[in-house]
Amino acid sequence: MIIRQCEPADLDEAYRVINDAAAAYRTTIPSDRWNEPYMSREELQGEIEAGVVFWGAFDDEVLLGVMGLQEVADVALVRHAYTRTTSQGMGVGTTLLECLRSQASRPMLVGTWRAATWAIRFYERHGFTLVTDQQKDVLLRRYWTIPERQVEESVVLADVRWFERS
Repeated sequence: MIIRQCEPADLDEAYRVINDAAAAYRTTIPSDRWNEPYMSREELQGEIEAGVVFWGAFDDEVLLGVMGLQEVADVALVRHAYTRTTSQGMGVGTTLLECLRSQASRPMLVGTWRAATWAIRFYERHGFTLVTDQQKDVLLRRYWTIPERQVEESVVLADVRWFERS
């Protein structure tokens, strides 16, 4: 498996990976938060323009998973972490997260859906800890640009550097 920064030529395949993996949310998150496709090409391009740097895990030339890193103010956000369904459980997410950690010089935060218990467990296994609901609301409004309804349905996990600083 090779990890490298995604290039513009990888955008269509990243779009397919994201929407393949996001199908797990279809019956988990509130129906008013589900879109078809979950993330449009325009939204993906907008995230890149907003500073999300996507990294990809490749097997030969096949994109297995993507994970974005976005520096906002004094933190680094893990954004849009998705592994192709056929590649889940093979260490793709772990390898991508390790790559992002090596890139980040700031405390790291990750937001995910409260109902995505598998994602929460993944980040907890890798040293992230849930913040309180009060902290979560403040952090989501400060560092993310998401609808209020998504703030209500989300959680935030932080790495040890964030807790040491707080």
